[in-house]
Amino acid sequence: MQLRVNGFLSNYLAQIEINDPSLHNAMGYGLLLGGKRVRPFLVYAVGEMLGAKAEMLDHAAGSVEAIHAYSLIHDDLPAMDDDALRRGQATCHIEFNEATAILAGDALQTMAFELLADSPGTPHQQIKMIKVLAKASGYQGMCGGQALDIAATDQAISLEQLEKIHRHKTGALIEAAVQLGAIAANANEQQHRALLTFAKNIGLAFQVHDDILDIISDTETLGKPQGSDEAANKSTYPALLGLTQAQQKATMLVNQAIVALDSLPVDSQRLKDFAQYIIARKQ
Repeated sequence: MQLRVNGFLSNYLAQIEINDPSLHNAMGYGLLLGGKRVRPFLVYAVGEMLGAKAEMLDHAAGSVEAIHAYSLIHDDLPAMDDDALRRGQATCHIEFNEATAILAGDALQTMAFELLADSPGTPHQQIKMIKVLAKASGYQGMCGGQALDIAATDQAISLEQLEKIHRHKTGALIEAAVQLGAIAANANEQQHRALLTFAKNIGLAFQVHDDILDIISDTETLGKPQGSDEAANKSTYPALLGLTQAQQKATMLVNQAIVALDSLPVDSQRLKDFAQYIIARKQ
């Protein structure tokens, strides 16, 4: 599925009229330079499980990855996390320059909604997907979570506050990916509820495990500086719970996600396997 979404996005970028080659190259650099493609996978896995059309899933998967890529470009900027390494490569503002990186992120964000508007679904599906992605990526989702994360730097916060940060900053876009796949397949209300419970649990588990990897992994494996959370004095699950309890929490969340899928009248094994992957991955 990495090859599928990469091919779709590469072709889409290639069809755009190039006004500024540097900006166009920066967009491609931020969008196509590696990555696990977790969010597109969820779009495809949910949509295919429920019988959605392939072309519609391509647009939905491409849109959520475009939002994710924009967020990483902006997160790495000096005014945010100030990182020079992403996926083992120079970050976008290092490879190009700060102004070009900002514009590349802006352009990818708007491209995401263009992709959904161009999708072959019904107008109702298109509008519903646009609303889901906009909410998940904006103030009520990822951007709001990032603001909370910045405000919590150098502050002692509670476990409840930390969970709120991560459910918005990381979880919201993972939930949106699952919802996009469900909308593309015209899932019913019961299916939506079960999938949303699954998504909420794996979204938080993903971040808990990221916090763990920041401690137990290394820079080469992670593709970004190891220990960057601690260096930035950010609150993390291992810092608040201890490493062992953080690992137990991640496992508990994955188990809850898997249980939520049992109510679906379809084969959900691929999603269950993915949930286990969340806490088995090394980067």
